[in-house]
Amino acid sequence: MFKRIIVIIACSAILCSCSNNDSKKADAKKENYEKTKETLKQKEQNSPKDFILATGFNRKNLIGQTVIKGTVTSKASVAVFKDVDLNLSFFSKTKALLETDKETVFEILHPGESKDFKTKYFAPKGTDSVAIQVLGAKVVSE
Repeated sequence: MFKRIIVIIACSAILCSCSNNDSKKADAKKENYEKTKETLKQKEQNSPKDFILATGFNRKNLIGQTVIKGTVTSKASVAVFKDVDLNLSFFSKTKALLETDKETVFEILHPGESKDFKTKYFAPKGTDSVAIQVLGAKVVSE
């Protein structure tokens, strides 16, 4: 009888220690994941221009304005951005810089999301192309 009690206690101790160790590992993995996620979020929030891509094209309309249509895309994994600041550079046929203007796209960009924008300018005479560059964005605090 005494041997049975010892065997039952030993088995119970082994079973309890195994499940406790597994839950500790799961908690450690979850904690490590949360730390990594926070580190990534801080990196994305500190340099939004590195995580936002702007593309587009331009054309002339009937009244001579340069119409710029484009898309801003968030390459971030965690951070949410808004009010993306763009720099528009107007170039001649010989690639001489004629003028630069600042444009803000007032949209909220979630991770992996894209938003379209459209703007019109009376560009300088001789404008052949327009380059779009991301200057920055505001971070949405959650």
